[in-house]
Amino acid sequence: MSNNIATASSPTFSGGPSRWASYCRPFRETPIRLFLSFGDSSSLIVSDITFDLTDKSLDTQIDVLRNSGAEILVFDGAPAMAARAIRHLADIDWHPVFLLDNASASIANALRPAGLENSTGVVSTAYLKDASDPAWADDADMKAFLSFMYRYYPEGDKDDSYAIFGYAVAHALTEVLKRCGDDLSRSCVSRQAQSLRNLHIPVMLPSIVVNISPTDYHPIKQMRLVQFDGRSWQPIGDVIDSAFVGSNVR
Repeated sequence: MSNNIATASSPTFSGGPSRWASYCRPFRETPIRLFLSFGDSSSLIVSDITFDLTDKSLDTQIDVLRNSGAEILVFDGAPAMAARAIRHLADIDWHPVFLLDNASASIANALRPAGLENSTGVVSTAYLKDASDPAWADDADMKAFLSFMYRYYPEGDKDDSYAIFGYAVAHALTEVLKRCGDDLSRSCVSRQAQSLRNLHIPVMLPSIVVNISPTDYHPIKQMRLVQFDGRSWQPIGDVIDSAFVGSNVR
């Protein structure tokens, strides 16, 4: 399978239309979803290109996008691929607005391998704390996560974004099982899982909560825009309460 890249222009940035470049996941429907997400602005995408997950370099693709005149680049791929993209941007001295997908928004997994200085200015979204972000070094909940890792998974990478994601999921499951009491039947577990309301999991960012209902199984509906300052993720604006509009699933 291959990832996809596209470029466009959008009136949402100051100074008039901006040219977009975008990398997408290796699923066939993703390019379609990307174009749909632009709504009426989809016609402003000016370049669309692919790369494979096994590619050792993204230099050629990025060079094509640079020549398209893009001013904004949207990347949606694995952290290792994101690191390669960011490094090459620095190598060729091209500095578009770089929008990084949430799955790759890890200092340890993507930005540090790319070079922290090279990654300065990268914009992404977040709903979990980044274990590799020094901003949370003194956070009590992050200390509890690290204590858990040292006790139960000492050989694991404490900075790995997937580790903290798994920890958050385990917290949610634990809450569901507690609410079930002695009734661990499928129907009870399902009923309790569907009744989670405003549940804040410790490693989530402040004000981010889990909400699930019988008609909406999407647990996370909020995000924060964040920008990397060379050391930490800095929040941009307020929590976005409808970050996944149209993504409800049953």
